[in-house]
Amino acid sequence: MTTSLLDKAKEFVVDKLAGVPKPEGSVTDVDLKDVNTDSVEYLAKVSVTNPYDHGIPICDISFTFHSAGREIANGKVPDPGSLKAKDMTVLDIPVLVPYSILLNLARDVGADWDIDYELKIGLTIDLPIVGDITIPISSKGEIKLPTFTDIF
Repeated sequence: MTTSLLDKAKEFVVDKLAGVPKPEGSVTDVDLKDVNTDSVEYLAKVSVTNPYDHGIPICDISFTFHSAGREIANGKVPDPGSLKAKDMTVLDIPVLVPYSILLNLARDVGADWDIDYELKIGLTIDLPIVGDITIPISSKGEIKLPTFTDIF
């Protein structure tokens, strides 16, 4: 009997939370940021809107970067800060891709020197009472590979 009461309580909470607005995000840009001796750094800009009257701490931002059907980079952003109250916050996510992986991709690129990508982001925030929730954000597009003038 205790189990059914607990199940009903869980259902009630889930039903109530389903109608509560949650922060939403989208990738607004992915662009070449830096080229160094062993990798290329792309910068993803993610806009996240917070519908609440108070700031929300961001616990963690994790990401995977895919191209040509394989994962070419992944990582986490340390100490990402918080979402502004009743506002949009733009988060910068640096994505480092080793040259060795880019050289393999360059063989598949052809003349346009663009690669198709998919960026998957998990934005974990700490909501009061509810606890940690992860907001999935993804984006697909094309980015340019660095040219010799970018490197030198």
